[in-house]
Order: sequence, then structure tokens, then C-alpha cells
Amino acid sequence: MSPTDQNSQASDLPTTPETPAKVDNESTTHFGYKTIEKDDKISMVAGVFHSVAKQYDVMNDLMSFGIHRLWKRFTIDASGVRPGNKVLDLAGGTGDLTAKFSKLVGREGKVVLADINSSMLNVGRDKLRDKGLVQNIEYVQANAEYLPFEENTFDIVTIAFGLRNVTDKDKALRSIYSVLKPGGRLLVLEFSKPEHEVLNKAYDFYSFNILPKMGELVAKDGESYQYLAESIRMHPDQETLKGMMENAGFEQTSFKNLTGGVVALHKGYKF
Repeated sequence: MSPTDQNSQASDLPTTPETPAKVDNESTTHFGYKTIEKDDKISMVAGVFHSVAKQYDVMNDLMSFGIHRLWKRFTIDASGVRPGNKVLDLAGGTGDLTAKFSKLVGREGKVVLADINSSMLNVGRDKLRDKGLVQNIEYVQANAEYLPFEENTFDIVTIAFGLRNVTDKDKALRSIYSVLKPGGRLLVLEFSKPEHEVLNKAYDFYSFNILPKMGELVAKDGESYQYLAESIRMHPDQETLKGMMENAGFEQTSFKNLTGGVVALHKGYKF
């Protein structure tokens, strides 16, 4: 079922790049450009990722022309991961970061691949097992807002291309802060706001005109990729997300723009 089939309570406002709907109170949130009840967002986002899970890796390569692999490598390098570390790959989906972290933390370390979506988690588990990565990886279905781990558990938490789909991002950041050890760090890799207007316009054209058609052709689901394009546009910009991390308790927060700000890597520490 496509997300729009489940969206009987969403507003009928136009979904052009120029007219995102407004969130009017604390009980509502965005699903792309539509305003919906917060309680409905989890199931609607789930519909998107149940639909695209099997084609997710293929679409990532096509959508980013393979550049997502460089963004993820930059994230790994910036994490400062060491042998023996315990890492949470949150909203880890099909396990790209988990695969790399697993090799770097070694037998004494551990990587937890967590995702709220069972379809994504199953695809990730099968992919990593096919690669022979089984010794130091755990799989947990979890909501980022209510992480089922004890306080001070992880040395590193990463969330790559997942935070924009979370209903209450502030609550998720506080939950992440809680499960990090003192001295631990969070890395958020996410689509952001391009630095230059020309790039911003080109990016919008690609996102709203090419991406849904590509999704329809490859994944047979253009509507889900329309949502993904809208969710990128509605995600907080670089400075706003940095402030949200600081409000959650993170210190020494910073961000690095990648590919002209199409993507940004945010980093913050718990002391």
C-alpha cells in the first residue's frame, strides 16, 4: 500500500516545493508537505519504507550517482571509531555503516544495527549475513524516540539519512544522548540545504521532477519518492539542527557540508 492510500487524515494542500503545509499545534507534524496527526506518522513512514526496502540500495546508488558511499566513508572516518568500541547504527536500514563499523571495532567491539522498520532491518540483516558479517553485530527493531538501551551504553551513535523521518526529532536526540557514554559522540549524516542558490534550484528540480519518476521506474513507487523529496526539503537546515543537538545536551557541536551542502554531517559530544 502506498503512503497516500494510508493518508486519509492528511490535508489536501498542494505539494509543490513552494507550498509546504504549516504545523499548527503540538499534536500535528509533517509527512512531507502534508500536515498530519503525530500518531499517524510512524505508520505512514513505515508504509514508505516497507514499499522501497528491497530496492533501497539500488535506488541509493541511482539517486546519488554512487556518491552516498563517499558520504558514508567520510562519516566513518570522522567517527574516530576504534577496536573494542560499541556502536549504535540508528535507522541503519540496509546496514552500509554497520558493515564498515563491524570490521573496525573487531571481535572485542559490537555494532547494533537498529531500525524502526522491520522490512529495512530484514534486508540489512540478510545482506550482512551474506557478507559473512555475523560475529559482532546485533539487530534491534527500535524507535529512535524511545531507545531500548541502558544509559551510557555506546561510544558512538550514527544516524544516516534517518533523522528527517523521525516524528519528534528533539525527543530522539535526547534519547540518543542518554544512551551515549560520557565522551561518546553522535554523528548525523543527512540531506540539508545547499550553500548556493543555483545548486539549490538545480537540486529542487532534480528532487521533485526526476526523483519520483526514477522511483516509479525502478521501485514501482513514485509516491514514496515524492515523500522522500518533500521530507528532505522539510528537514531542519544546518544551523537549526546544530542548535537542536545543543538543546539536547550535546557539546562541541559542529557540521561539515558535503557536496555543496546537499548533505551535511553533524557531530556532537556527550561529556
